[in-house]
Amino acid sequence: MKKDFYLARYALIIKKLETAPADYSQLEDYLLTSFEFQDAGVQSYSIRTLQRDIREISRLFNLTIHNKKKGDKRYYIDGRPDMEVDEYNQKLLETFQVNNAINQRPDFAGTVFFESRKPSGVDHFYDLFFAIRNKRIVEFEHYNYKNKVMTSRKVHPLALKQSKDRWYLIAVDTNDKALKSFGLDRINYLDVSEKSFREKYNFNLREHFRNAFGVMNLSEQNPEKIVLRCSRHQGEYIRSFPLHHSQKGYL
Repeated sequence: MKKDFYLARYALIIKKLETAPADYSQLEDYLLTSFEFQDAGVQSYSIRTLQRDIREISRLFNLTIHNKKKGDKRYYIDGRPDMEVDEYNQKLLETFQVNNAINQRPDFAGTVFFESRKPSGVDHFYDLFFAIRNKRIVEFEHYNYKNKVMTSRKVHPLALKQSKDRWYLIAVDTNDKALKSFGLDRINYLDVSEKSFREKYNFNLREHFRNAFGVMNLSEQNPEKIVLRCSRHQGEYIRSFPLHHSQKGYL
């Protein structure tokens, strides 16, 4: 089994079990006959690999897959995470599926076309992800578009947030103890310290950004109801790709 093929397996297993429970033989048949497995030239899938994949799916996607020990011995997904976590899982799965397809078949240049945008700071993503998981102090220089100056920062990293194809670090600035956001595309000279911070922050970041657009959240102001009026044709596009999670459509 190819080491770089695990993401495709996870996505296929979840897709199959979301449709209906399946035993090992049914899962094996589904995987081996999939286009992903055929393109990769993978011709075997052991019960041991399935058991390992189930543990990793639980860890990565917060999905618990159970196996009926008696009777038909089928595997099934036990419940679903809450809506926001489920949306996150779906986006993660979609990203994995696209990345895996491109890695498996690098001859997509003439058939798959991406937006012509430069990567926005993703080279810092894993280092910051590591720092967040291990509560490491981070130092860097950050450019401010408004003031047009580069400032040195020392922060306690808490989360990473995406907005409009850009990634932001959500962190506590050690200078004033305030929660701030920093665009990854404006970060230079990133240094992840070997020292950890001991502070325990009680920020509910999901709630903090619930009514925000992107990373802007004016906590001292209450959210307001906004009504947009458009043609039925335009409304179909807006409804299929909401501007905000709170959006409701009336056609």
